[in-house]
Amino acid sequence: MKAFGVAALLLIPASLSAQWLDYPTPGIPRNADGKPNLEAPVPRTPDGEPDLSSLWLPENNDYSGNLIQDVPEGPHQILGTGGPDHSLYRIMQSPKVMAILFEGGGFRQIFLDGRPLPKDPNPTWNGYSIGHWEHDTLVVESSGFTERSWLDEAGHPHSDDLRITERFHRVDFGHMKFQITFDDPNVLSRPLTLSLTVNYAPDPEDRRGRRHQVRPQIAVPQHRAETLS
Repeated sequence: MKAFGVAALLLIPASLSAQWLDYPTPGIPRNADGKPNLEAPVPRTPDGEPDLSSLWLPENNDYSGNLIQDVPEGPHQILGTGGPDHSLYRIMQSPKVMAILFEGGGFRQIFLDGRPLPKDPNPTWNGYSIGHWEHDTLVVESSGFTERSWLDEAGHPHSDDLRITERFHRVDFGHMKFQITFDDPNVLSRPLTLSLTVNYAPDPEDRRGRRHQVRPQIAVPQHRAETLS
């Protein structure tokens, strides 16, 4: 566990996409033309669970925009809210714990060992997260967020009663359905659920030309709900 955490921390200072620019990533299924086959079957761990370990890029969404606060992003960072240069994140998966490393800085730990959420946590920017598998979907529950963080880039607040539920469902090698629900009875009149597609980010040469697309700043996110299949 300790070695896993140290390895994660050592990876944070470097950009997740700026390493070995001309070296093809090994293990990617490829078509006859050498391009990544993003429709290949979902990779699996030795115990049969979907392997979410990859470099991921969320699609443009209502929360996307340039970073406008000089503090950690908090609970909405997983939506790719750091702007076009800080939206990638890497998932590192092991049987008992999962790490998410964000290109914009920071990391999360998701414990898969059956522990409950802490009852009286010391609030942090990314909270505390536990996960379990429901068939091929990883369900993550989080709490313990500091009130200093925001729900979105527009600066909407939340209370320390905020609870977040995330669902990660890898559809094939190159695509993942992601759903997040914010539930805070002190601030929200009803739970807010957003769903989006997250795309595998293959070799750097396959990503060139799209990393610096300008994405608009959206002041108020729309309420969207979608059921994962």
